[in-house]
Amino acid sequence: MRRKLLYAGLLWLTAAAFSLAVAPSVRAQTTIQIKEQSAEVGELLRCGRELELERRWAEALTHYESALRRFPSNETFRRRLDYSRLHYDVVRRCGDQSYDRMLERMSMDEAVSLYSEVLRKIQTHYVEAPNWKSLVVEGVNGLEAALSEEMFRDRNLPAVDNARIDEFRYSVRRMMATEMVQSREAAIDAVSRIANLSREKIGAEPVAVVLECMCGATNSLDTYSTYLTPDQLNDVYSQIEGNFVGLGIEIKAKEGALSIVRVIPGSPAERAGLHGGDQIVVVDGQPTGDLATDKAASLLQGAAGSIARLVVVSAGGQTRNVSVCRERVEVPSIDGARIVDSTYGIGYLKLVCFQKTTARDLDAALWELHRAGMRSLIMDLRGNPGGLLITAVEVVDKFVEQGVIVTTRGRTPQEDLSYSAHAVGTWSVPLIVLIDENSASAAEIFAGAIRDHHRGTIMGTRSYGKGSVQGIFPLSSSEAGVRLTTARFYSPLGYPYSLVGVEPDPALTIHRVARVAEGDESVVQPEQDECFEAAIQVARHSVAQLQSGSR
Repeated sequence: MRRKLLYAGLLWLTAAAFSLAVAPSVRAQTTIQIKEQSAEVGELLRCGRELELERRWAEALTHYESALRRFPSNETFRRRLDYSRLHYDVVRRCGDQSYDRMLERMSMDEAVSLYSEVLRKIQTHYVEAPNWKSLVVEGVNGLEAALSEEMFRDRNLPAVDNARIDEFRYSVRRMMATEMVQSREAAIDAVSRIANLSREKIGAEPVAVVLECMCGATNSLDTYSTYLTPDQLNDVYSQIEGNFVGLGIEIKAKEGALSIVRVIPGSPAERAGLHGGDQIVVVDGQPTGDLATDKAASLLQGAAGSIARLVVVSAGGQTRNVSVCRERVEVPSIDGARIVDSTYGIGYLKLVCFQKTTARDLDAALWELHRAGMRSLIMDLRGNPGGLLITAVEVVDKFVEQGVIVTTRGRTPQEDLSYSAHAVGTWSVPLIVLIDENSASAAEIFAGAIRDHHRGTIMGTRSYGKGSVQGIFPLSSSEAGVRLTTARFYSPLGYPYSLVGVEPDPALTIHRVARVAEGDESVVQPEQDECFEAAIQVARHSVAQLQSGSR
């Protein structure tokens, strides 16, 4: 007994001595890490505030979204993101011609009727029960954001000074401090009185005030719920259908220019020689740096057959003039389907989005790869923002024989649904799925189902974490609509996706592997990157195992 106690005591002393030896070093490392993170957070906030001061709202949005991915629990980043989104939405509406046309012909009664219909949609379909007072307050916040934006003031309050606007703001805040808003009717009454007060205090057009309160309320519900102007609603339908009239490019704001993220294969932009990484600095004689991002982007829109005259700066710094004819562009949901290793029969395809045509496009690509000798498949969902829920279910069903694919849960029983797989038409090839931080929504449904059913290997980095379903609701009182979150979705094993995403297979680490020797024509790599190269190795191993097992 004494020897046992002594032995235990020696173990304790050894552990204690080790702890004393390393603790200061650990504390020092932790302190350094905290200081480094604090410095990084401070720098990110400084850059974000600079973008806000310059009123570069689209870039501020992108900046804070990136900062939140780096520091997901930072509430300051989240507040700045919400603030930037509020202002971005105002500027975006002010540059939307369809919204302008609607404002010009709408009466006060029609505006109130539209606001009432939007509240009714929220009451009926939104994933959570509405808080009427909060909706009015958030609507007022949206109005205040509009009052601070030059584009809104130039159009609605051209001769009103800041003192009068501040007095109006104070009056509204004082009114809301005592306002009891416990029903949809009370919310409508409160906003109507605010609109009338705006006409009395600052001479504002009440219709514009009602609509700003409506937009502020809707957009405050969550990141994905929003009011859709007529043009925005048409854009959403175009995305769902997989076609639109335009140049055939995806763009984002970058340093006062429109940066081309992607050129759609077969589009007018591709034929004109535009490339990803090019920056559009002038559209039809208008410098894009002088305009809000959405206003600049709207210059790219136009009727089929019209010409967009651009000044473009390449990634290498060369400036050139480019003329592009606007046409109806079919957006392929599958890109780069090919055999990337003919020796092992490894197929590859990039799934760009989940639209109406995706299941059909995928069938065609899979059969083409099958005829070319596919024995394993790499599906690249990196950068895939998602799309239609039902399309995600259809795509999963091509690879999973049975069981739950995804479940949804909402506020009403109609939103509590479960989608299951069917054995007919299931592909059994070994599957590797590539994801990254921009793989979202429907892409996460696919990756999560493949993970939970152990149907394939997930590789890359953690996905975005968008775990909610949105419905698109046209409005009968106008040509506009609303997008509302109606449910949240969960993986086959019941795991949530919101703010969590899908993690790659923990048994695999992405590391740099030796490149294929020059002259080996059996391997054609669509991208030279670590994740793809590692996926090739996993696919080869899977095929080799199948071959050894069949002997």
